[in-house]
Amino acid sequence: MGIFEEIEQDPANKGFTKLGLSPIYSAPVTARIIIIGQAPGLRVQNSGISWDDASGDRLRDWLGVTKDVFYNSGMIGIIPMDFYYPGKSKSGDLPPRKGIADKWHPRLLEEMPDVKLIVLVGSYSQKYYLHLKSQDKITDVIKNYRDYLPNYFPIVHPSPRNNIWLKKNEWFEQEVVPNLQKVVSGILSE
Repeated sequence: MGIFEEIEQDPANKGFTKLGLSPIYSAPVTARIIIIGQAPGLRVQNSGISWDDASGDRLRDWLGVTKDVFYNSGMIGIIPMDFYYPGKSKSGDLPPRKGIADKWHPRLLEEMPDVKLIVLVGSYSQKYYLHLKSQDKITDVIKNYRDYLPNYFPIVHPSPRNNIWLKKNEWFEQEVVPNLQKVVSGILSE
């Protein structure tokens, strides 16, 4: 039995499996870059395609890659903090369920031995992988992205909900995004 089937059969995921939903992730053995975000949104859960929404369009722009490279090159892996849409809250989606990354990420990462960079999208993945303290501000983490290279590149979530943040922090698209594109391009062309 493969990891995909194990995730489906995990008792924590039974409710999703009974609804006919599949875990949303991509872990090609040839991956050089991994995108770790929070969890699929409802549109993505329904389509079964990671980052198949406005956030994904913006993410690909920030990475400087085409849809074809993103989905079909085998160079990019996509592992969310939770493999299923967690549901709606008052101000957006619920957070990813706890324990999912602990249980499955090490095994999935092991399947991709040639990874050179993990792009941490949003606060959930950054807090988990960078072992941030509760008082650490995500804006400061993103501003100081160089501190986490060469292994990690933290970025803000590309959701349209973050347009206000992007307007307040123009340095992100002026300085951070071009550097992200340079790092990604360098890895993909090796």
